[in-house]
Amino acid sequence: MTLEHCLDMNGTTIHCPNCDHEFALSEVLQRQIRNDLERRLKTEHEQRLQRVIAETEQRARGELGLELKDLQNQLSEHTRKAEDAQARELKLREEKRALEEASKRQAEQIRTELEAALREEQSAQLSKDKAAMEAKLREQSALELAQLQADLNAQREKARIAEAAELALRQEKSKLEERAEQLDLEIARKVDAEKQKLELHLRETFAKAQDLKLKEKEKQISDLREALDDAKRRSELGSQELQGEVLELDIQAQLERQFPADQIAPVPKGMRGADIIHQVSNDRFQVCGTIVWESKNTKGWQANWIDKLKQDQRNVGASAAVIVSVALPNEIQGFGRIDGVWVCSLQLWPALAMALREQLIQVSQAQAALAGKGEKMELLYEYLAGTEFRQRVEAIVEAFEAMQLQVQRERRAMEKQWSEREKQLQRVLSSTAGMYGALQGIVGSGLAAIPALDLENEPRLNAGSGG
Repeated sequence: MTLEHCLDMNGTTIHCPNCDHEFALSEVLQRQIRNDLERRLKTEHEQRLQRVIAETEQRARGELGLELKDLQNQLSEHTRKAEDAQARELKLREEKRALEEASKRQAEQIRTELEAALREEQSAQLSKDKAAMEAKLREQSALELAQLQADLNAQREKARIAEAAELALRQEKSKLEERAEQLDLEIARKVDAEKQKLELHLRETFAKAQDLKLKEKEKQISDLREALDDAKRRSELGSQELQGEVLELDIQAQLERQFPADQIAPVPKGMRGADIIHQVSNDRFQVCGTIVWESKNTKGWQANWIDKLKQDQRNVGASAAVIVSVALPNEIQGFGRIDGVWVCSLQLWPALAMALREQLIQVSQAQAALAGKGEKMELLYEYLAGTEFRQRVEAIVEAFEAMQLQVQRERRAMEKQWSEREKQLQRVLSSTAGMYGALQGIVGSGLAAIPALDLENEPRLNAGSGG
């Protein structure tokens, strides 16, 4: 049967060739329009719901995901209570997944209700159907947004509680460390006061080799300008003596910067004795003792340096003697004491200087308090020559060395964390762009543009992630 036989004479009905059923032409057009409207409304609703979910997930990842992961990584390094914070974070993630599933179920329920409403409202006018559906969508979207915002606020509150718990754990750990501290309270306070200076010196130490070479050249040029007649003699002696002078000047300069109240005096050239005589003064500028310093910038260690410096110590009546050497004896690792003389490396001598200085100030205070008491003065001398004094000085220097290693470990850990976070941000951005591109391929130009995903904004995003 042809299409002309399916239509009646006046053209107001359509006759089905299969079932002989006649359909009014207005009803067909109405149903077609209604179906087109239904599909368009369903598509707009799904797009709006997907945008709400994507934006909520993006905010949740940006504002909570990285903070909670960072919190988990930090808390897992300490005490058992940190594991509770990690469990709370896992619980928050489970709640987030449950929230996502609930949002999807709610979206499916809305879709089902919309289809049922469209099937039931056959006799209503098209304009009223459209208005009712749009009102219902706006109301439902507002409820969903309100619920998501409430859930997000709840997650932020839980994160704040977790941060407070971490702060309490850190405070408790700090109190335990303070109670476990074996150094005297006064020495500990002095070490804390010098912490920034030591950290600055630590950074300078890494460039010490190059700095020494530069100062060596500067010293060489200065000597040539000041004494041309002495140039031949210095060239015959070789660079070893020059390197020793440069190291001596560097030690002298650092002592003057670190202890401006003390008297730092080099031994004039041509005179026998140690390189530097360090006279220690307290806060009231009272002399508390003397330290003699000897610097050795040679490739090998010589045992006769100990006896020579001990004789120099006796000649000036110094309280302590220190050899700062590039090469150390086999039995010394970093620093140590040989026959009453302290021996240390280039990296640790500033910490040893601070420890010896503080001990001399304390001993001077004790001597003033014990003036006229011969028996106690003997006990004080035994303390200075005994194991306890050596152990206290070693404890201070070891604390400095441990702090140096901790700074290096923290630097490596932070660089690793930054690299991992940058990769995570790139994955999130790539996934978001892929999802947006797929939706745009389905919807077309009707999908709202996201400026952050435009090609022209890519350099700005990359620059921001690198900072």
